[in-house]
Parts: sequence; structure tokens; C-alpha cells
Amino acid sequence: MLQTLEFLSGLPPLQATLLVLVLSLGAAFVVEFVVLRFARQLVSETNTEFDNILLQELRIPVVVTVALAGVFVLTRLPAFKSGVLFTPAELKAFFDNPALTIIVLVWAYALNQMVNRFVEAVQDRGPRFDFAPVFSNIWTLVVLVGAAGLILHVWEIEITPLLGAAGIVGITVGFAAKDTVANFFGGIALYFDDTYKIGDFIELDSGESGSVVKVGIRSTMLLTRDEVLITVPNSVLNSAKIINRSAPQHRKRIRVPIGVAYGTDIDEFEDLVVDIALEENLALDSPKPRMRLRRFGDSALEYELLCWVNNPTKEARARHFLNREIYKGLNESGIEIPYPKRDLSVQFAEDGRRLATAANADGEVANGNDVGDEASNRREL
Repeated sequence: MLQTLEFLSGLPPLQATLLVLVLSLGAAFVVEFVVLRFARQLVSETNTEFDNILLQELRIPVVVTVALAGVFVLTRLPAFKSGVLFTPAELKAFFDNPALTIIVLVWAYALNQMVNRFVEAVQDRGPRFDFAPVFSNIWTLVVLVGAAGLILHVWEIEITPLLGAAGIVGITVGFAAKDTVANFFGGIALYFDDTYKIGDFIELDSGESGSVVKVGIRSTMLLTRDEVLITVPNSVLNSAKIINRSAPQHRKRIRVPIGVAYGTDIDEFEDLVVDIALEENLALDSPKPRMRLRRFGDSALEYELLCWVNNPTKEARARHFLNREIYKGLNESGIEIPYPKRDLSVQFAEDGRRLATAANADGEVANGNDVGDEASNRREL
């Protein structure tokens, strides 16, 4: 190394400068076409894609660093400064600082791209990593702040006053953007709690429901059954009661209420409805659909059909088709579907004035005058 420096010091300034540039570019050429090509052959034999991402993103910054490092290092050595065409101040202004700035920018961009691609690869490995984009955004912010600090240090700009001003600005922004900060930390809390993931169908205590389509730093987007996007702040989700219809499994049990008249053969009725549910494509065969007699109603035996669908978003459609087929099946089988009835009795007083009382299915008695008025109105119509 010392012999090389002594050799460079003995050369004319122009030749020494050209020789340094040629050596730096030659080293970059060797790294690109020899070292990195050999590394690509090695990573091509592995099963993981992370080493491929690492090599692809680091290729440019490594080559640029090698090409500029020679210029930077040599211009820093006293034995070399006296053998070039430029003064020490010109070397620093036109070689040292620009070279370091370019290196910092290239590495910052490469590191940010590398982590973003890692996040995309991790997302494909399962729903557990659906919140990874949140950390990708955090990493981008860290890289930007770090790169800006290094560039200021390279150009010897005093950052202490900036740090003091940044503290004051940070407090001001903290008060002004407290909702944004709350949303940010709310998103982090939701990730660690594993409350939901992209694709889950959730319901909020405020009544909104939909499928999670995007999770960001500030908010979460839900797609409703009407294909309307709802943006909900993460701070609201963090403090709200959330019902995740897709967890722990995507399937959901639905309940279809059915009323049947007293005196019906309940065995035949139950078998008929269960067969209808088994024939419905949206209803799962396992767990098997089943009937449950819930209560003895005023005018009907109140049943519930219990069956499952493979996704909460299919509940309404499955209920629609089941209700249609049950109604058709009961009509074809002659099974009565009861409805509330009202009985009317008419009495005559000794003076010939008509008195009436009406009793509905619940046993409530209506006022006789009101019934007479209603009958009079009907005659007028």
C-alpha cells in the first residue's frame, strides 16, 4: 500500500488522477461481472427468495460504493493530495462530499426497496403478516430521517440547532396531530393483538360491517355488502367492540326462524326442512343442518333451522334461498304456516243497540264502541 502511494506521488498530477479513476472504475467492473455474477449463481441454488431480493437490491449500491470509494479514500491521504490537479478544498467540495452523498442516497434507496420487497414476500406466506405494510411505512420514515442526518453530517452542517427546533416542532405537531398519532399506535396495537386480517368480515359496535380490504398506518378500509368503502380510523377500531365473523374459521352458522301450526307432524316437518337445507348449495353438509324447537308460540310452534355457510358474506343470500325453498316445500306438503288471527263477536243489548268485542290472537279485548265505529266506517266505504 505504501509503495503504491509513493508510486502515485511520483507521477504527474494528471496521470495520478486518471490512474485513480481507472482503478476505481476497474474495481467496480470486477465486482459487477465477477463477484456478483458468482454470487447470483450461488443464490440461484437456494429455495428461498429472500437472498435473491437481497442480491438484486444491493447490486447497484455495492458497485457505486466501490467506484466512488477509491476516489474518496485516496483524496483523504496526505501523500496523495499533493499529487493531483486540485487543491484540498476543491477535492473536498468536488470529490469527497458529493461522493459520500451519492453513496448515502444509493444505499438509502436500496435498503428501503429491499425491506419493502421483503414485506411483500412475507405477506404471501400467510394472513398473520397482513399488517406488515405498517412496518414497511415505518422503515421508510426511518431511512429518510437517517439519510437526511448523514447527508447533513457529510456537509458539516451543524444539526444541534436543528435538533432543538425539531423538538419544539415535534411537540407542536404532537398536539396538532394527536389523532394521527393515536391512529398510528392504534394500528400497531391491532397488529399485535391480531384482531383481524385482510379478507376478514368484521362488524363494529356502531353497526358498520364489511370485509377488510386495506390496513394502513392511519386507518382501515372496509368493503360493505353494497360495495361501499368505509374508512375507519385505527384509534376507533382499537377502542371499539369488534366482532370478527371470519375468526377463528371463515364459516358461519345462520339461523332461519320457521313457524308451523299446532297439530303438524313435527317429525315429517323437521325431516323436510333438513332435506331442503342439504340440497342448498350455499349450505354446508358438515356440520349437518338441524332443526330446533325453540318455544310454543301463541299461534305456532316456533322452530329454528341451524346450518352453516363457508363465508359470512354468503349469509344473506343463503337465507334468501332457504326461505324460498322452505315456503315451496311446506306448500307442496300441505303443512300450514300459521299467522295471527283475530276473532270478532257481536252482542245485542236489550234496547237493540249493538255491542261488540274483539279479541285478537293475544287475547287483548278491544273497546266495543271502537269496534262499532270501525264497522260503521266499513259500511260507508
